[in-house]
Amino acid sequence: MSELRKITRALLSVSDKTGLVEFASDLASHGVEIISTGGTAKVLRDAGLTVMDVSEVTGFPEMMDGRVKTLHPKMHGAFLALRDNAEQVASMNEHGITPIDMVVVNLYPFEETVAKDGVTLEDAVENIDIGGPAMIRSASKNWRDVAVVTDARLYDEIAAELHENDGSLSLETRSRLAALAYTRTAAYDLAISSYLAKQLSNDDLERLELLNPLGHLAFVELEDDLSTPPYEGGVSDALSDGVVLSEYKLIELAKVADLRYGENPHQKAALYSTDGGGIAGAEQLHGKEMSFNNYVDAEAAWNLVQDFDQRAVAIIKHTNPSGVGTGSTNEEAYKLALATDPVSAFGGIVAFNNKVDADVAKHLIEVFSEVIVAPDYDDDALEIFKSKKNLRVLSVASASADASLEFKQISGGFLVQDRDVHQLKTSDLTIVTKRHPTDDELAAMQLAWTVCKHVKSNAIVFANGHQTLGVGAGQMNRVDSVRIAAMRAERFDLPLAGSVLASDAFFPFRDNVDEAASFGVSAIIQPGGSIKDDESIAAANEHNIAMAFTGIRHFKH
Repeated sequence: MSELRKITRALLSVSDKTGLVEFASDLASHGVEIISTGGTAKVLRDAGLTVMDVSEVTGFPEMMDGRVKTLHPKMHGAFLALRDNAEQVASMNEHGITPIDMVVVNLYPFEETVAKDGVTLEDAVENIDIGGPAMIRSASKNWRDVAVVTDARLYDEIAAELHENDGSLSLETRSRLAALAYTRTAAYDLAISSYLAKQLSNDDLERLELLNPLGHLAFVELEDDLSTPPYEGGVSDALSDGVVLSEYKLIELAKVADLRYGENPHQKAALYSTDGGGIAGAEQLHGKEMSFNNYVDAEAAWNLVQDFDQRAVAIIKHTNPSGVGTGSTNEEAYKLALATDPVSAFGGIVAFNNKVDADVAKHLIEVFSEVIVAPDYDDDALEIFKSKKNLRVLSVASASADASLEFKQISGGFLVQDRDVHQLKTSDLTIVTKRHPTDDELAAMQLAWTVCKHVKSNAIVFANGHQTLGVGAGQMNRVDSVRIAAMRAERFDLPLAGSVLASDAFFPFRDNVDEAASFGVSAIIQPGGSIKDDESIAAANEHNIAMAFTGIRHFKH
């Protein structure tokens, strides 16, 4: 471990006393001088540990019922002074300031207090910690020299590292602890801000511009269990993987624009950005302002085409693909996507995964579209689009690679999950039927499966190697999805004989296979995993259909 720092003095001042005595005893075993305050000091002394009161360090008594005790230059100077800066070291010596190498602070239980029934404003205010956040922030700013511990769940890992390194902590650990500490103080301030905002009148709220749909910062509560995967490697491993081991996951939201309204005219709405990339950070090159629903559909379209390595075009309607095509040119790919369902394409969102050219632009303006989404456009294409006054044209940069989580609001909270970034490789398939798929069928399976991931469950996609032929989305049973997808193909004279079918989840019964066979499907790709897989496989063999299992499903709700 690089740049080890010996811990010689530590400040311990905690509301949550969990594991305190054991951790302090570990520190004392390495010869660490312990400084403490009020109740924390009493607990440590009662356990037989030697403790120096903060008042002995500052030369100033605790006062105002403990409101003022650590807000003193001899404390914050001990945290903030750079040990390798001669001028700052000289200042410490001149003013009798001795460095403090570790700050162990958890904050007054404000969140728990305001969550209680009948809590008064006075009780809430008395549980707003001032000295704690100040110490955490000062020490965290100097993380090259000071370790900051804000959570009792960190004690065991830190004690283990101290033991391993003869009472020292590594630079890596100190930097991760600082990041965690700032996350904690940000969450704490947000909780206070949110509570106090609820005490204001509606007029006050409007003046403070707090009636945004989301606010400047939003957070979700995460209850991390460090004893289970993927955290069994401990706090250090989890921190190195970028996991914030706090009860809060902060999402920074910068307001981009107010929208005319939300999904419906009676709903207020606004656009916020997290990182400046993706659809929220898209540059609008032409057209009238984007609506709430435009953004939702544009996101669905953009995500779909990003899953293709080859040139691809997707047409989206109400977040579901009405058609997807691939080709050697944009024009070819667009015509194939449009042919899947030219009726539903009216008023849709069209997405490209490559630079849009004039050849395809000429065809695009023949059909009314709400939004065009692409990474770039040539000048001639833009001029063609500008002939349509209301057509919205977005240039989109990829979102941050850190945008790996998805959040869905439910009443009283949020659901959080990893993004579904799985991309199928042909080598991942398990062929479960007597007949193996041909190369052409494998190519069609790849396309159908990629699109199926972006269709609302229960999802069924018919496709060949270059385009979707029919899409069945959002049905309450899978057989109906098969029938609807086939109906769409037949409506526009798209041949299903010899096509492949993709299903986002397993077939619970063989009737799905029998139904697919009635339309001439020659190959099926599905996750597998049903207790009646054998019946579906037998049905496929009876119909001479090649069937492949992916071992992974793509539910989309």
